[in-house]
Amino acid sequence: MTSAEARARIQECRQFNAFISLTTEDGPGPVVAVKDIVRVRGTITTGGGVLLPKIADANDAPVIARMRCHGCVVIGKTNLHEWAYGVTNENPHYGAVLNPHDLRRVPGGSSGGSAVAVALGMCDWALGSDTGGSIRIPASLCGVVGIKPTYGTVATNDVIPVSASLDTLGPLARDVPSAARALEAMCDLTGLVPTKAPSLQEIRLAVPAGWITDLDDETNAVWRRVAADVPAIPFPNREVVSAVARTIMQAEASAYHRRWLDETPDRYGDDVRGRLQQGLSILAVDYIRALHTQIQVRAAVEEAMGNVDAVVLPATATVAPFRGASDSREPLTRFTRPFNATGHPVVTVPGPGAALPVGVQVVGHWGHDAEVIRIAWALEQTWR
Repeated sequence: MTSAEARARIQECRQFNAFISLTTEDGPGPVVAVKDIVRVRGTITTGGGVLLPKIADANDAPVIARMRCHGCVVIGKTNLHEWAYGVTNENPHYGAVLNPHDLRRVPGGSSGGSAVAVALGMCDWALGSDTGGSIRIPASLCGVVGIKPTYGTVATNDVIPVSASLDTLGPLARDVPSAARALEAMCDLTGLVPTKAPSLQEIRLAVPAGWITDLDDETNAVWRRVAADVPAIPFPNREVVSAVARTIMQAEASAYHRRWLDETPDRYGDDVRGRLQQGLSILAVDYIRALHTQIQVRAAVEEAMGNVDAVVLPATATVAPFRGASDSREPLTRFTRPFNATGHPVVTVPGPGAALPVGVQVVGHWGHDAEVIRIAWALEQTWR
């Protein structure tokens, strides 16, 4: 895709509200959309909010500088849930991003603009971030591929944080090889792009026992096909692991925003302000305990996966909710948030045979990003 073709497509699809701003960059490509929490020279970084000065960044974040070494052209900054702290992408300042499969529904968040830009062909791939599922949720609801690499794989310097202990940058793309190629452009890893998919008979897959509950009808129909012959294995308690991530995220996000919350609380949307204010009540002892427990649950998950190559589970418990739904957060983060606590690499791929997209997470061993990408590609080829 050329930058001119991307701009034409963005104009055609402007009703979806995927971008906050566009650049004038040109070049041979690939053409990349960047979530508007990452500093890109010549652009104003908003974070999806209205608190930062409207001054163009003089320098690129390290991840962008690395991408430029691979010829990437940044076409624009994508819309997101305010401050990357939500899952619907209904932004009170820049407008709601619309789901490309049903305009009445949310695209997921917080990297919703990035997922929609990929789904509608406005770029070759997009950069997103993931603190509680913010790559995997919109990938699932928009029918694209998202990679949350092993924690620490991609530099997060000069990126507006939600939670430094959990934040991860990764790509969204139309297929697994494209996403793997994008991840190589973002970090020091090589050999990620699969050249030969293993047969499913060679792969030892498992489902976390007791984790998969309360799916909606559409998601359950897809999941039954995916998990029909996959054994369940003992796994750490889902609620315990999720609570670790939630405590760390809330405490660190609220600490970052505390001064603005005190001085200008009215400049936040209601939902984000409420979550940030709630985080201010977390005790230091609970936050420190969560940090210690994080180390333990990471080791426990790795031990549980000792005899398998990857774990599979739904990305979300429901297909894309309708805009304005008040109870969507838990079913959208139920299966994603635990793997922010553990930091394991996860690839979300579209599941088979659904009217609305249903994503499936493929969770690999810590640091084995190339292997989990290879497994995800094998599943993608089978399901497509």
